[in-house]
Amino acid sequence: MQFRTTGLLLLGAMALPASATAQTPPAPPAITRTVVAATKLPTVTDVPLHFKAVSITLQPHEKSDVSAANGILYQMSGSTEVALDGETKVLNPGEGLFIAGGKTAALTAGSGESSTFLHFFLVPAVDLGRPAETAAAVRELYRTANPIPDLKPGGYDLNLTRVTFPVRTPSNPPHHRSGAALYFVISGTGANTVDGKTEARGPGSLIYEPYALVHQWGNPGDEPLIFLAFNINPEGVAAVLPGAPAKNQ
Repeated sequence: MQFRTTGLLLLGAMALPASATAQTPPAPPAITRTVVAATKLPTVTDVPLHFKAVSITLQPHEKSDVSAANGILYQMSGSTEVALDGETKVLNPGEGLFIAGGKTAALTAGSGESSTFLHFFLVPAVDLGRPAETAAAVRELYRTANPIPDLKPGGYDLNLTRVTFPVRTPSNPPHHRSGAALYFVISGTGANTVDGKTEARGPGSLIYEPYALVHQWGNPGDEPLIFLAFNINPEGVAAVLPGAPAKNQ
């Protein structure tokens, strides 16, 4: 009888680690980042520079030319055919394209539905008020009031990155901006914390982050938070964005 009791105690002890393991909560879904378009700039200190963002809508088959400073297109809905440097590319929702300053691109909306896209610019101060697109339905969304500060001599990386926070993602640890960025919220509502103050940022929100700004992002909602980050960073210095290592699209 004593042997049998000891065996039962041993079985119970062996079951405890398995029970504890079964109660370990699953890891939360990962934050993802996708580089939509990117380029390298040899210098950004020749003239004062600003961030600017516009929204353009073209009706089916409508055409527009764009000739401006360095910038990146991001297709929101419909499709746009872009003719640039003798090549043609069709942008579908979620895709983007870098257009270098001084280049002229011919844009044509696809058939069947209107085309809506965003255009993010890194524009010299002297050209800040100059229209970039010839289309009629152009709406300016944002421009920095002052030139981007603290830009240093040397090369810079310019990119547009799409970041997705799964539902119920707690705010990440405070981190500082290594260059400068302009955010655009596509969907969901994020919790953006700056200097200890948290604000809700919903679709269409634009947030400017200059150099060294300490900030946090989280998603307390029941819908994925998806936003774009138009970044400029010293070459070789990674953009301090929340999430996993970026993957190219």
